[in-house]
Amino acid sequence: MISRRNGTAVASATVLALTLAACGGGSGDGDGGAADAPLTWMSMLHTPTTPEKNGTIETALEEYTGTEFEMQWVPDASKEEKINAALASGTLADIVSLTQIDSTTVRSSLTSGMFWDVEEYLSEFPNLSKIDPQTLEAARIDGELYGVPYQKIKARYGVVVRQDWLDNLGLEVPHTIEDLTEVAHAFAHDDPDGNGKDDTTGFYDREESFRVGFRSLTGYFGAGSVFEATEDGDVVPTFTTDAFKEAMEWYRGVYEDGGVNQEFVTVQKQNQQDGIAQGKGGIVVTGLFEAKNYLAIAESADPETPMKWALVNDLTYEDVPRRILSDTNGGMGGWLAIPKSEVETEDDLRKVLGFIDKLMDEEAYGLMTNGVEGTHYEVDADGVVTITDQTAWEQEVQPFSSSRPSEKVVTYKNATPYVDEGNELMAENEDYVITNPAQSLTSETYDSRWSTIEQQVNDAYNQYITGAIEMSDFEATIEGLRGEGLDQIIEEFTAAYAEVNG
Repeated sequence: MISRRNGTAVASATVLALTLAACGGGSGDGDGGAADAPLTWMSMLHTPTTPEKNGTIETALEEYTGTEFEMQWVPDASKEEKINAALASGTLADIVSLTQIDSTTVRSSLTSGMFWDVEEYLSEFPNLSKIDPQTLEAARIDGELYGVPYQKIKARYGVVVRQDWLDNLGLEVPHTIEDLTEVAHAFAHDDPDGNGKDDTTGFYDREESFRVGFRSLTGYFGAGSVFEATEDGDVVPTFTTDAFKEAMEWYRGVYEDGGVNQEFVTVQKQNQQDGIAQGKGGIVVTGLFEAKNYLAIAESADPETPMKWALVNDLTYEDVPRRILSDTNGGMGGWLAIPKSEVETEDDLRKVLGFIDKLMDEEAYGLMTNGVEGTHYEVDADGVVTITDQTAWEQEVQPFSSSRPSEKVVTYKNATPYVDEGNELMAENEDYVITNPAQSLTSETYDSRWSTIEQQVNDAYNQYITGAIEMSDFEATIEGLRGEGLDQIIEEFTAAYAEVNG
């Protein structure tokens, strides 16, 4: 662990001691040449305040990586405007964090020749060479890798079920869709909270059902992640597949039985969280990390709440092999892109990549996650990490946490209920992940028409689940969209897929 550091004199001495090259500290070994200027890094700021320049974390990272650097923080709320302006004007840093992975402007800039294709260099670095192949594939654009991918957990989703309600009704934790159906029925009809009122349901869903919760459920039925490649090599939207429609028919049956909150199409995310914390529903398809949040909200209202959760990550359906759809774009949260205008030579590129590689070492990751031991956090005899100065952590550490090149370097033990269990189950998910084959492909029609098409299908999904239309009507909606760009999207993605995989 980095020892506690205090005072600007120490910080200044450290910086002065670093005689560094303009673009960093070598290919991962911390060696540098004469200093011209610090490496610059344009990154998103997700906190209200900007960290102090040459502050505790920045200084410690400079010391560890052997690289003097300067953060150019972009407030997340205005990132689209500011990043687009920077791309258009060419006023870029040595490293540019591009986190808007669906942005046409970003993707066009990446493929324009403005940024280095880094793939052939990754094998030279101990951490970059180990990036997960699925994440690399998700980060490529038409087969090319125009930046180091931000690495995220590939699949965080599962099903969380009220364990105390299961216990009250003498039910087992469900591990199949069939079992889950029975639990949803029981939670809706058998008074699981024992209050003598008919005021509970099974699934507590929200208006984003089609894109979030239900979408995850379709994976258990065999549907793909937004798009999927057929045996014939066609790339099609999953909502056109039999597996997706079978999942819809099942979910409508659960809804008709009262096992889904009847007003889900109008429920916002915050209302969903509050409703779950208030005990209105006992099944949620969500990130496995959410159970701790539901419990925290419930405990804030009633410290004696009986709420307990079962976290399920191994649901299966009939003979469909175990699988889970990625909710993080294949574990890819954007690119650490390196512009050729700022980093002109291969040697300088290697220096920048070496800096990024060092940030993926456990020590640097710890600095960007927890801060400095003794200043921001403590570790007990069991290895549990506890933030001791929340204010200092939020001001000095939290801004850097969202800039970590990888979220998967190390998992720290936590005293909060469900955190460690959720982390373990999300790690297990990695072996069963299904990703979107179209994510790394280009379709001009998709860029211009997809949002409109998807919204119309979303509306038809809501109408079908709530009984306003039948499956034939849902299918008619899809057929009507084929001439409005849907078939063209399929054709363009299929051609791109064949070219990349041919």
